[in-house]
Formats: sequence, C-alpha cells, structure tokens
Amino acid sequence: MPAIQRRTFLGAAAAGAATLALPARAQWAGKNITLLVASAPGGTTDISARMLAEPLGRILKANVVVENRAGGNGNIAGQAVARANPDGTTLLVQYSGYQAITPLVQPVAGFDPGRDLKPIGHLIDAPQVMVVRSTFPANTFQEFLAYVKANPGKVNYASSGNGALQHVTTELLKDLTQTQMTHIPYRGTGPALTDLLAGNVDLTITTPPPLLPHIKAGKLKALMTTGKTRLPVLPDVPTATETGVALVASSWFAVYGPASLPADLQDRLSAAVRQVVETAEFKRKAEEQGAKAIPMTPAELAALGTKERATWERIVKLANIKAD
Repeated sequence: MPAIQRRTFLGAAAAGAATLALPARAQWAGKNITLLVASAPGGTTDISARMLAEPLGRILKANVVVENRAGGNGNIAGQAVARANPDGTTLLVQYSGYQAITPLVQPVAGFDPGRDLKPIGHLIDAPQVMVVRSTFPANTFQEFLAYVKANPGKVNYASSGNGALQHVTTELLKDLTQTQMTHIPYRGTGPALTDLLAGNVDLTITTPPPLLPHIKAGKLKALMTTGKTRLPVLPDVPTATETGVALVASSWFAVYGPASLPADLQDRLSAAVRQVVETAEFKRKAEEQGAKAIPMTPAELAALGTKERATWERIVKLANIKAD
C-alpha cells in the first residue's frame, strides 16, 4: 500500500505520535530559528517570546533567537514572516491586537495576517488592568463611573496609539457604560505610562507587566481588570464583570509562521510550542506577569483570531477608529 494511502488509515492520535516521534528535532537540529517580535524590547510580546525561546531551542536542538522588528502597527514584522522561507526557521510571536485589530484600522495592500500567517500555537493570555493616576478622585470602579458620568468628556485616557487594544477596549467600556471620555493616543505604552504617572492623563487600560511595579508602589490605582477571574497578582482588584459591567477583554500572544509552511512542519512546531507552554516553569513565569499560559492547537488559535476580529470590528466602526 502506498505511504500516502497508509497515512489516511492512521487515527489522529497515532498520526500525531508519528509526527513527533521522528523528525521534530532533526528538522531544526543545529539550525538558527528566529522569533520575530513586532514591538520594542520590554513589552509583553517581547517577554513572552523570550520565555519561549530557550526551552523551544532545547526541544528542537536549535539556536532560537528573538529579534525585535517594531513598526507599521505590527505589519513590518508580519510581512517579513509571511514572505520568509517556509521551513520553520522564521516565526512570528504575535500580539492579538496586531493579528485581529490592525487589519481593521490599518490594512496593507496584499497582506492580511489572518490569511498570510499560519497559526502554530498560543502562549499566554493577559487580561488588562484599568489604572488611574494616584490623585484621581476615585478609589473604586463604581466611584470612577459616578465621576465620569458627572463630568462627561472631561476625563481623558491614554493608549499606545489609535487602534491599539487599549484604545478599542476603552471604547468598548464607554459603550457598555454609556460614558464619555477623551482619547489621548501615544506612540507606545511607555510614553503613555510616563504621562499617566506625571498626572497629565487620567487613566489607561493595558496588560499588567508595565503596571505592576507602579501599582505596588502606590503611584497608580488599579480599579478593575478585564479578565474572567481575578488576577493572582492583584487579588483585591475586582473584574469588570464583578462590578456589573460585562467587559471581558484580554491580550493574547501566539506563534505564527508563513502561510506556505507545510502542514507537517506546522504540526511539529505546534507540538514543541505546546510542550513548552505546559511546563511548570513557563506557567510560573506567565503568572508572574499577570498572565496565564494557555496551550492551543493551530485550529483553536485560528478560531480565536477569527472570533476576536469579529468582536472588535463592531467597536472599530462604532468609534470610527483610524490608524495614526
């Protein structure tokens, strides 16, 4: 019986085992694998890539390096991976905003991450935290809403740029609570956070890593999180749902390859990424960042991307969000 016919008779589990048993390590042994990150060092995307790189290299017997290639609202790094040799040596560690929101606010002719990037594996999910400046006249989320409703349009919020997840999440909050706030876009989370700490803006909503030191130091007040459950690193901060607002929104970070990556290489890389994400060490590091390690199959990751794009498309249209 020809090999291709024999393969069709293997059960899914047996096929997966066969895929892993032989060439997963040999395929990349001694080679260099580049994880492209579409942001500057220090952000959550960069952190998750570096959490992955060393253990992934051990599994694949390869030299895995992280390369930061920021710009174009994620499109520069995304296009580089889409055009890369489909041998699994150039991969993208992608932020959900660039995967699901950027195509809505800053489309690039001839490139769509949902079409031109092949899902490999999910890394971490990081709910966002809403923080206000230390001098803001509210200490709870309910007090915050009362103040905003009493002062329509006078409260301003910072984001890392038009179309960023911080932007669309706050617009969703405005829609759900029927409040008015003014958007102040910055070119990155760093500048936005600097102005917030200086008291020049009132609030921001973003992932925990850059906020935690300032919350613990009392320089920012955390009023709510956007996850389904409370964050272990901020156990006293309620979720939006607990406060009566049905807002659940997370940033997620995942690995993609070129769309032309062969299915067998996709399966091997996916299995290796999953092996890393399921380790106690990776889970511990994720929790320290206020995130959760969540492995996914390529099909599950693809479905997540499709769902997220549909979710945010309504808000992008409602708020008439345009890229910078």
